[in-house]
Amino acid sequence: MSFEIWTVYVVTVLALMSTPGPSQLLMLSNSGAHGFSRALSTAAGDLSANALQMLAAGLGLAAIIAASATALTVIKWAGVAYLIWLGLRMIRRAKPDDPDLAQTSRASLGSLWMQGFITSAANPKAVVFFAALFPQFLSPDSAFWPQFLVLSVTYIVMDGLFLSTYGLSASWIAKRFKGTARVWIERIGGSFMIGAALLLGAKSIGDR
Repeated sequence: MSFEIWTVYVVTVLALMSTPGPSQLLMLSNSGAHGFSRALSTAAGDLSANALQMLAAGLGLAAIIAASATALTVIKWAGVAYLIWLGLRMIRRAKPDDPDLAQTSRASLGSLWMQGFITSAANPKAVVFFAALFPQFLSPDSAFWPQFLVLSVTYIVMDGLFLSTYGLSASWIAKRFKGTARVWIERIGGSFMIGAALLLGAKSIGDR
């Protein structure tokens, strides 16, 4: 793979990531509620799902997944329901002098990781996306897996940087609010999570 082709790939991915999606909204929500350092677990969960989706695409499983419309629908809507439940719970707990609100910063890292993983994995057509995107930048004259590794690592690094930017911004804002204002931060975070679910739902409808 030449440097020129890699550069075009980077520009293409930047264009694709320019609009916030469910994972970015979830990162905003968790960074605002739990702080950036803990929300990195959410980003790790998202990137872990991406890595598995890329591997599935590379192994040729995209065609199998794309052919199973029922499996796609079940996985997507399960993810939608999960995010809506999380968002509503966050909004419900966001009350002045609520002891539960003080406990939000101690949410387990495993729970935050799982939220990121499920949000990304709830869009299984990402496998099809990677299977369609990567071949555009692969040279038939070079070995497949080294090129595939470069494209995959590049995507994960770029996605990680985008998620970190969203997370740092949300954490910076949340640290400057206390008391009642903090409650509204929690409610907004819950709304972001529900927004992520609605985006996933819209993707499901649009894929039909």
